[in-house]
Amino acid sequence: MGTLAAATPEGSSPPTAPRARSRQGWRRAWYRFSLNPTAVIGLAITLLVILIALAAPLIAPYPGSAGNFVDFANMLKPPSWTHLFGTDNAGRDMFSRVLFGFRISLLLVAVVLPIGVPIGVMIGLIAGYYGGWIEAVLMRITDIFLSVPALVMAMAITSVLTPNLFNAMIAVSMLWWTWHARLVHGITVSLKQEDYVDAARLMGAGPFHIMVREILPNALSAVLVKVTLDAGFVILIGAGLSFLGLGVQPPQADLGTMVAAGVNDLPTGWWESVFPGLAIVLAVLGFNLLGDGLRDLFDVDV
Repeated sequence: MGTLAAATPEGSSPPTAPRARSRQGWRRAWYRFSLNPTAVIGLAITLLVILIALAAPLIAPYPGSAGNFVDFANMLKPPSWTHLFGTDNAGRDMFSRVLFGFRISLLLVAVVLPIGVPIGVMIGLIAGYYGGWIEAVLMRITDIFLSVPALVMAMAITSVLTPNLFNAMIAVSMLWWTWHARLVHGITVSLKQEDYVDAARLMGAGPFHIMVREILPNALSAVLVKVTLDAGFVILIGAGLSFLGLGVQPPQADLGTMVAAGVNDLPTGWWESVFPGLAIVLAVLGFNLLGDGLRDLFDVDV
């Protein structure tokens, strides 16, 4: 007992204090987040979409409909208890195809953002910290990419390559870094003159240490909000490419491809386009509401 008391000097904090403070910080953050009902709804929708995408093979009533499957005896059946979203012009169950379509949309988000965001963040950090001709060159290149609409740029890239999911992900990834470069550049320019950055510089810290350890942590909240909002836009662009025939190709279950295929059967087969379109709206709405809630929580402007 005496040894334990001697090992912990009087007035010092126990080893678990930092973890306790961290838990309290997370509880306060969650409490503030929960005060925004739209943000909670957005989080619930996003988690629901992710859960559906992960469990699609288990909960889909006709998992074979997600692939190369034909049942002309049941083609263009309206919504019923047997087929909740009806069937398409090949007799495939639309409900099962929508569930699997969420997987393609979230896969696009999971690939594009981890590639594009780090590139944009590093370019923004370097341009904002060094300034001068480095800033001029990097930001002018960024402006060139920003001057072309994202969907148009993606269409140009995928039209040169073979239209498929992999090339669609490459196309969207090649243009998604620009917004994050612009965002982080502005934050870096405003933070690099702060006292704590000058103190780190006087203590001998190098540029890489200052950018990564001093400036970047203070920009992460804005980047996180931007990433959450971007997820919805990535889903929209991916669906747009598939709708135009430049993304995921049939018979693979993709929401944009299903909307495009259903256009040929309007208005009688309205369910072919309406339900995949509503699925796109649901996914995008969830990410947007979640991003708005995080923006209010962190009090940032992106």
